[in-house]
Amino acid sequence: MHTDHDPNTDAFPAARFIKEIGRGVKGARSMPRDDARTLYGAMLDGRVSDLELGAIVLAMRIKGESVEEIAGFMEAAEQAFAPLPAPPGPYAPVLIPSYNGARKLANLTPLLALLLAREGVPVLVHGVRQDPGRVTTAEILAEMGFEPAGSAAGMLDAFAQRKPCFMPIETLAPKLAGQLALRRILGVRNSTHTLVKILQPFAGPALRLVSYTHPEYLTMLSEYFRTASPAGRGDAFLMRGTEGETVANANRAQQIDWFHGGAQTLLAERDAPTDELAPAPEGRDAPATADWILRVLRGEQPVPPPIAAQVAHCCRVAAALRAAPKQ
Repeated sequence: MHTDHDPNTDAFPAARFIKEIGRGVKGARSMPRDDARTLYGAMLDGRVSDLELGAIVLAMRIKGESVEEIAGFMEAAEQAFAPLPAPPGPYAPVLIPSYNGARKLANLTPLLALLLAREGVPVLVHGVRQDPGRVTTAEILAEMGFEPAGSAAGMLDAFAQRKPCFMPIETLAPKLAGQLALRRILGVRNSTHTLVKILQPFAGPALRLVSYTHPEYLTMLSEYFRTASPAGRGDAFLMRGTEGETVANANRAQQIDWFHGGAQTLLAERDAPTDELAPAPEGRDAPATADWILRVLRGEQPVPPPIAAQVAHCCRVAAALRAAPKQ
């Protein structure tokens, strides 16, 4: 059942949108930005029937999102929750979406967050608490004693203590969390899985760390950040995910593209293949990963070079964002 539906709101007739996007891979037409904003806003408000909602999700899954559709969806999404206050200090906040976790490799997203926070960078990790069959960032942080933030005040308190903040998507943007939950019912991801990875919930500029898995999303997201991302909202680093996470692969750094003011710059090149493996946790579960990360933070294990480089890039750009004149 679509739990967000409110019977007291006016039903939204979605048939005309479904007719355009539901014609299959070759016949479907993308929606203009205004239509995408209107439709997604109705979905978030629970005004679309369960039957139509399922049709929309599956149609978009088959068709794929256009840049204009993602831009319209994002405009509606940002109206669905209160923006977070910009934290004080010399760095703009860094956003780390964590909606995948890890199955094969140890999930080192918490290490990235903790290294940045140690430098004084406000780090907001947002995502899911659990994902069956995967080890999530939230589970590892919980092993290390970091509790999820339940409010903006809790987030700012963590920043003041130079601690990373994990905020569940249910707290950050409850209506988007409802759309993500459709995956449990329908068995497939939907457009909201893309939106949460590029979300910028702060009132001021922030640096977003964004990952992709499929090549078509590299093309679409690159165009989005060049042409459709709102001005004055900050920068984005885009790279291929490490099992879907936005932390650099400890053994072979990914290419990172930096998007700033509509310009795209190659920030880091992909490492050449190597047989030399970086030190890694012996186990992949949350306790083993947490223990290994703590040893890295104490200097008992080296920071994997690709992650150390990622931290340096983030610090430099977050400082420049905070120092930039307000637009």
